[in-house]
Amino acid sequence: MLGDSALSGSGAAPACFDVVIAGAGIVGVACAWQLTRAGLRVAIADSAFVGGGATAAGMGHIVVLDDSDAQFRLTAWSRQLWRDLRPELPASAEYVECGTLWVASGGEEMAEASRKREYAASRGVAATLLDAGELAALEPHLRPGLAGALLVPHDGVVYAPAAARWMLAQATAHGATYRQGQRVESFGAGSARLSDGTRWSAAALVNAAGVDAPRLTPGLPVQSRKGHLAITDREPGFIAHQIVELGYSKSAHSSTADSVAFNLCPRPTGQILVGSSRQFGVTNAVVERPVLEAMLKRALAYMPDLGNLSAVRCWTGFRAATPDNLPLIGPHPSLPGVWIAAGHEGLGITTSLGTAHLLTALILGNSCAIPAHPYLPARLSTEVGRA
Repeated sequence: MLGDSALSGSGAAPACFDVVIAGAGIVGVACAWQLTRAGLRVAIADSAFVGGGATAAGMGHIVVLDDSDAQFRLTAWSRQLWRDLRPELPASAEYVECGTLWVASGGEEMAEASRKREYAASRGVAATLLDAGELAALEPHLRPGLAGALLVPHDGVVYAPAAARWMLAQATAHGATYRQGQRVESFGAGSARLSDGTRWSAAALVNAAGVDAPRLTPGLPVQSRKGHLAITDREPGFIAHQIVELGYSKSAHSSTADSVAFNLCPRPTGQILVGSSRQFGVTNAVVERPVLEAMLKRALAYMPDLGNLSAVRCWTGFRAATPDNLPLIGPHPSLPGVWIAAGHEGLGITTSLGTAHLLTALILGNSCAIPAHPYLPARLSTEVGRA
């Protein structure tokens, strides 16, 4: 453990660490935990509180997605890391392996569901194709006339803020230093400066600041994408699975258009999270009635019985998106000592553990469990290298 020097102000010599991390969202704290487990001296700072920002605003999905081979590898591996971690998580993390139902509205989407099942099966991920009757038996509140669904049984949900707090506690138990309410204002050349003037030195500086990452590392191709969510009053047993329309990925990964998609997530409390929306170029956090209404209308089109429930809260959050829908994990291509763990869009909770393992292996020069090259910032070197 470091002593008072970890709190050194602008007039004191910088406290020395092996790694300094900017951002205490779930990605940042997962990285801090894994790096401290590897024996490194770590400091982490955030302008707000642990697990705030996108971590607190999200639905908590732990899902396998297959929009690309690289996305599949990272999400499938990360999901397994979550499953392995489940026995250690506190009850407050509310980890539930409820599975995901990818709902098909017609024959074309059923063909896509079949493709997804074959793709998953060929890579060792369990998935089952359901016909209309089997789907109705599992989720009777869905509207009649749906063609069927793909069930991915080992997907789950987690209360991410509690999981993030637990990861930070593990990191600090291994000696990490944490500064809450202090933003990393700048870093480079082995030094980081916090908003109160504190300076930390480290050989590795990790930008895990989410949508704020381009401020800290100019030129990062990370764009803020606003989303709306609503949560219902308690209605235990109303749904049993995460339920998502098969057109979700196309909607979610449009690089230009605003969109809404049907996406439900059950909570252990009996409440239901209702999503989702995506908007580029919007910086205010206010709930926008037209967007919210479009999102809820989409949900009611798939599950009319939702109209019998009451929404008790609505909110917004901001996802950090990249041009190719993959996170940036690894060394900055033109800033020695600067590392990036950002740009996870809506998959930061799912992929936080995989990101942490990959980043730790890369910093230590160890082999990685999956190929790292699809996620390296250098793949977008024109944008990343532009300061």
